[in-house]
Amino acid sequence: MANKSAVYKNASRKEYTITEEKRDEYRRISHESRLAKLAAEKGLLPTIHPVNKPQLDPNSLMPQLQPSQLNCLSLFSGGGGLDLGFDKAGYSHCGSYELIPICKNTLLANRPSWSVYAGLDEGDVRNINWEQYIGNIDVLHGGPPCQPFSVAGEQKGEKDDRNMWGEFSRVVNTIKPKAFVAENVPGLLNPKFNGFIQKYILMPLQDYQIIQFELYAADFGVPQVRRRVFFVGFQSQQHFSNFRVPESTHSWQQGTNLEMHQTSLDLFDSQNEVKRTMGVRKALGLEEIGFDNLAPTIRSAFTGKRNTTSVLNSAASQKLWSEMQIWPNGVQLTREKASAFPAKADHFRLSVKDVGLIQGFPEDWNFSGAVYQILGQIGNSVVPPVAYQVAKSIASALKV
Repeated sequence: MANKSAVYKNASRKEYTITEEKRDEYRRISHESRLAKLAAEKGLLPTIHPVNKPQLDPNSLMPQLQPSQLNCLSLFSGGGGLDLGFDKAGYSHCGSYELIPICKNTLLANRPSWSVYAGLDEGDVRNINWEQYIGNIDVLHGGPPCQPFSVAGEQKGEKDDRNMWGEFSRVVNTIKPKAFVAENVPGLLNPKFNGFIQKYILMPLQDYQIIQFELYAADFGVPQVRRRVFFVGFQSQQHFSNFRVPESTHSWQQGTNLEMHQTSLDLFDSQNEVKRTMGVRKALGLEEIGFDNLAPTIRSAFTGKRNTTSVLNSAASQKLWSEMQIWPNGVQLTREKASAFPAKADHFRLSVKDVGLIQGFPEDWNFSGAVYQILGQIGNSVVPPVAYQVAKSIASALKV
């Protein structure tokens, strides 16, 4: 069983070389950063940005609903995005399964009464006796590893040993829940994966009526450019017929003239009853600089060539972070530490709480682990307010 950990490791890593000059430059930058951080920890650096007080409360995007009399089981639970969304939507929790051990600490820290199974021995979905859940689960949800379909993961599909879609379908067919929901990156909808979808999702799950759709985080009040695809299936034709894809609750419209932009949005809101999605600076409670925008997609890698404290997803997104005067690298454990550690060009430095908020996690959801582990859990999670809306739509369909 020695290869079990390969499920969540990056696919074959490409060999790469750099010049000695570039290596020396990286060493210099790392050394300077280390010295600056030590100085910040000693209180020797000036405070450029006071500790921020966010204006966005993700709890307002997913108010707690009364118990729905429905229950759910979670696979590939990670930091708990789907779990939290379904919990807020009134579902009873039957169990969470996750391979990465630190995620169990996170889930139990927030919901001590939950049944959480993690690690190679108890969290590997390939080795669980799922018959124990037959007849007891209304909704099965999970986000199988997305790396096989992401550009960063080289889009190897079924050739990637992290492909767990076959296992997800097997669990659904064993337990036979009334409904299931699976989430993944938009890359899965690339025409090159049409055969994959047929082989691993549609064909194995022929007992279910399945709908696939894409949701945008900013359409549900989350200040981030993030699109994800969902597959929702129902055993009953009636339940399927009555399911509705969640409608937008918010809207984002970019504008550099904030005052004029706000006026047009107020009119838009009054006519359509759709609230405005905050820009990331406003959501974090930062001072106005005459420009705001959605955050680029938060980096979604738990493992990589190195343990990183960056949320930078691509070179292209660096420009947008810079325009908003937010530093996407060197995320700190607390807002106090971030405030004490000025970033380049005096840009605002993020804390893990700030990154969690950008992903739609409320302040009272606490992550366990080192900074890089926390960022991995956040970036790999389904946006909770989006999960919440999907959970609500499924509950409505099942109650008809």
